[in-house]
Amino acid sequence: MDRKELQDRARAYIDQETEVAFRREIEDLLSREDWKELEDRFYRDLEFGTGGLRGKIGGGTNRMNLLVVRKATQGLCDYLKSALPGKKLSACIAYDSRRYSAAFAEATALVFAANGIKAWLFSALRPTPELSFAIRLLGADTGVVVTASHNPPAYNGYKAYWGDGAQVIAPHDEGIIARVNSVGTVRTMGRAEALAAGLLAVIDKEVDEPYVAMVKSRLFRPALIREMAGSVKIVYSPLHGTGALHFERVLGDLGLKVVTVPEQRDPDGEFPTVAFPNPEEAAALKMALDLGKSVKADVVMATDPDADRLGIAVPDGAGGFALITGNQLGALLADYILLTRKELGTLPRKPATIKSIVTTELQARIAEAYGATCFDCLTGFKWIADLMRRFETDGRGYEFVYGTEESYGYLVENEVRDKDGISAAAVTAEMTLYWRGKGKSLLQRLDDLYRTHGFYEEKGISKYFEGASGMALMGGIMEAYRKAQPSAFGGVPVARIRDLKAGKVWEPARPGSEAPAGLPASDVLQWWLADGTLVTVRPSGTEPKIKYYILARTEVPGGSLEAARAESARKVKAIEADIRAVVDSK
Repeated sequence: MDRKELQDRARAYIDQETEVAFRREIEDLLSREDWKELEDRFYRDLEFGTGGLRGKIGGGTNRMNLLVVRKATQGLCDYLKSALPGKKLSACIAYDSRRYSAAFAEATALVFAANGIKAWLFSALRPTPELSFAIRLLGADTGVVVTASHNPPAYNGYKAYWGDGAQVIAPHDEGIIARVNSVGTVRTMGRAEALAAGLLAVIDKEVDEPYVAMVKSRLFRPALIREMAGSVKIVYSPLHGTGALHFERVLGDLGLKVVTVPEQRDPDGEFPTVAFPNPEEAAALKMALDLGKSVKADVVMATDPDADRLGIAVPDGAGGFALITGNQLGALLADYILLTRKELGTLPRKPATIKSIVTTELQARIAEAYGATCFDCLTGFKWIADLMRRFETDGRGYEFVYGTEESYGYLVENEVRDKDGISAAAVTAEMTLYWRGKGKSLLQRLDDLYRTHGFYEEKGISKYFEGASGMALMGGIMEAYRKAQPSAFGGVPVARIRDLKAGKVWEPARPGSEAPAGLPASDVLQWWLADGTLVTVRPSGTEPKIKYYILARTEVPGGSLEAARAESARKVKAIEADIRAVVDSK
């Protein structure tokens, strides 16, 4: 992009942006002739992808700001009216603790209102799962949550939902994107005018109370909780996000003692005590772990800023805490829910669990052991929700029991169609009590599962590629793999390949073995190795990074978990070396 085009795009943006701070950023860049930064901010419009928007906060068309948010909402309004003609439409809007989240949420609500679509706007920040719940409770046609989940403080985002409470998928995602890209005039109105016209309604308790009641109703053993709750102490961190409101209430109402990390309890979009507000990161849990040791907690829990993810740590028996990965907690919850429903006689005739294609195969083994079917889907909870929807309508008789993905997302209820860190925390607390009553810790139960099903070790590897050149580099990595498929990883031959972009799966050693991939198209490559290990690579859909997943399984020889752990660690290390040789050279 030449300087004249950059100047023209920057000045056009300045003329339209209503937020003074964002306008001044661009004016300052123009006055300093910072062409490199201007190019990054204007080389493209921030893409409205299949899940909505996510990007750095700031001025420019490639940033999260009021102008970009209003344009996205106008496109969503235009699509809604074309998809649901003649219907009296409504929308729910929620937001988290990030910078500008409240302003972006109100701007979204007022564009809905100006387009004649009633906007239900939460009075203050709320967890993402409550937004999904609210859409279904209020019978809304769409919803938006302003959040960048666990991204660093510089980011914000905008996730769009359909009337079933799930994030949009085809055909609605493509239809919305097309409308957003063709927006001309954006309609908006003032808050007072929208309230007076009945096109804006502020909500809180009328959704909070049913949501809290629903979370409590998903518990299986209320008598056990009443009996043992006083013996359990939970240290919790909302990581400066939305979680404390409902987490403290739900678990406190159950009689569980919750000690919240005081420095991280209040919402703060700068996330001052952590580098990344992500419960997947060990560093993010440091303050909670330190407090857990101090008060001798039975479990440490943390939710991300919009409280849809949950991370936990449990005593390791040596005075410290062991971090439980998303795959491990997902497996423990699958085991507990299926075991419990079988014991209580509430397991449906055709129980179904759902996991993403990059989530541990241990969950499939566990499901099979209880007579359940485990379904795979693409990465992202919208695909779990899509399968839930299909179970309800396709006549095959499957009933949803549990859904999860490796990135610390869990769903234990039908009333929400996105991952829910609050309900997952409540069931995790109950699960802790249950196994304590059996004389076991969660770590001991996890070892039981490994002895039964094999030892599973999973590792994720991510490499960031910022800016326009970064997108090209990631595309180049994926294209290079497709042009010359690896024959082995870590010295183990590749036995089967699945390319979801091409929509096919095949065995390199068997010419003519090509078959349909069986999943929607996505920029994902997967390699099954001869020993059963699975290696997956995909560009992230929400951040400028490429992501690899190593899922290794090792039989437990003679019941020796240590030997299996050592062998799995060796496999993962060798595979990682091959991956690093590719991404670190870019």
